[in-house]
Amino acid sequence: MADVIPAFQRYQYDFAAHIRNPKAHPRPQGVPVKRMKVYSELLYNNLEGFLLACFPVLRKVLGQRRWGRLVRDFFADHRSHTPIFRQIPEEFVLYLKEKRGLRAGDPVFLADLAHYEWVELALSVSPLEIDWSGIERDGDMLAGQPVLNPVLALLRYPCPVHLIGPKFKPAQQVEDTHILVFRDLDDQVRFTELNPVSARLVSLLQEQSISGKEALLRIAGELNHPDSQGVVTAGHAILANLKSEQAILGISAHSMG
Repeated sequence: MADVIPAFQRYQYDFAAHIRNPKAHPRPQGVPVKRMKVYSELLYNNLEGFLLACFPVLRKVLGQRRWGRLVRDFFADHRSHTPIFRQIPEEFVLYLKEKRGLRAGDPVFLADLAHYEWVELALSVSPLEIDWSGIERDGDMLAGQPVLNPVLALLRYPCPVHLIGPKFKPAQQVEDTHILVFRDLDDQVRFTELNPVSARLVSLLQEQSISGKEALLRIAGELNHPDSQGVVTAGHAILANLKSEQAILGISAHSMG
C-alpha cells in the first residue's frame, strides 16, 4: 500500500512549490494573495542577497532582467543539498555547470565566470591551516621540495574570465587562461594569472613530492627544450616569485635530508 502524505505536509509542499515557481504551481487555498506575496518576496530576496554578495561581476554583465531570470530559474529548478547559507553560491555554480547548461541569450562564459567568482568565497572560508612545523621557509627551492600554500586553487578557463566585465564580454572561447588563487598570510584571497609553463610547474608541485629542479627538468623534457639548464634558471625565478607572493611557503623540511 502506497504511503499517504498527511494533509498538512501536502499543504507545505504546495506552499513551497508556489513560492519557488508561482507560474507553474497555484497558490494554496486559504492563503491571502498579499500574505503569499510577503513570503515569496522574503525568500527570494534572501536568496538573491546571498548570490549578489558572491557574484557581483556576473550580475553586472547580465543586467538586472537576465540576472533576475537566472536567479528565478535557480530558485525554481534546483534542489540544494545543504542548509548552510554560505554554501548557496556553490550550489548555484553546480546548477549552472551540471543542470541548467547554456540557454538562448546566455553568454558562453556564464558558468566559468560564476565559478571564478565563487572560488574567492571558497578559499576565504576554507578551514585549512598552514602547518609550519614541516616547512623550511628559506630552503633551496631547486634542491628541496617546494611547499605550496594549502589554501590554493589552480584554475584553467577557456577565456580570460578575470577580465570579463560590462565592457568586455568574449563571445567565443579564445585560448586557455590559467589563474592561481590562494589565501595569503593576512587571510586575503589573491589572484595571479600564470603562463602555461608556470601553471604546469604548480601542477607538478601539487601532484607529486618533487624537487623544484626535478619539476623544471620534466617541463623542459615535455617541451623538448634545447636548453634544459636555461629552463631551470628561468623556473627558479618563477619559484622565487611565487614564494614572494606566498603561493609557495618554503620547502619541505623532510626534503633537506
